[in-house]
Amino acid sequence: MELDLSRAALVVTDPQVDFLHPDGVTWGVIGASVMEHNTVDNIEALFKAAKAADITTAVSPHYYYPTDHGWKFEGALEKLMHKIGMFDRKGPLNLDGFEGSGADWMPQYKRYIEDGKTIVTSPHKVYGNDTNDLSLQLRKQGVDQVILAGMSASLCTESHMRELLEDGFEVAVVRDATAAAMLPEGDGYLAALINFLYMANAVWSTEEAVAKIKAAS
Repeated sequence: MELDLSRAALVVTDPQVDFLHPDGVTWGVIGASVMEHNTVDNIEALFKAAKAADITTAVSPHYYYPTDHGWKFEGALEKLMHKIGMFDRKGPLNLDGFEGSGADWMPQYKRYIEDGKTIVTSPHKVYGNDTNDLSLQLRKQGVDQVILAGMSASLCTESHMRELLEDGFEVAVVRDATAAAMLPEGDGYLAALINFLYMANAVWSTEEAVAKIKAAS
């Protein structure tokens, strides 16, 4: 994948407290992976590089509203997320209690996300961006190359990679700007990495991605 900044975007999935902060509701199963890969700092490095190069930057968040808790059927992880209040908000037009909650951005990312230029898509509801407007927003910016990072590797990040590929985008996944749950059933990060290597147009480290952005500027 030869990076062309005139048609490239950084896309970050779920850069939110519940995934990336010790106070987040998933930290018990995901924290070790986040720490091992230096995920929090690596995502920030990508934000910095994208802003310095003035390329399209988009965030695809995950939110649950009270009506979502009324779903009549759910997968295993959907049930768990609803049970623990992951990404909960009062409503689509209600920010009461949002500041500093598990659904909020990681504090160090706010200056990048809230700069008036970053695209914040409508929320995805399960894992992939087929339920939000990410592809539309990118197409409207003339983007067909995506540098993909964020959480969580084996769930939303992988699902976004798959959907973007199906939508005709070139996708480079940044392997150490993500992380995943580590459970007795298996390491979600390793499972995702295999699929990244099989399917993505490129798999880069954060150092490599930043260098490529700088070189193409």
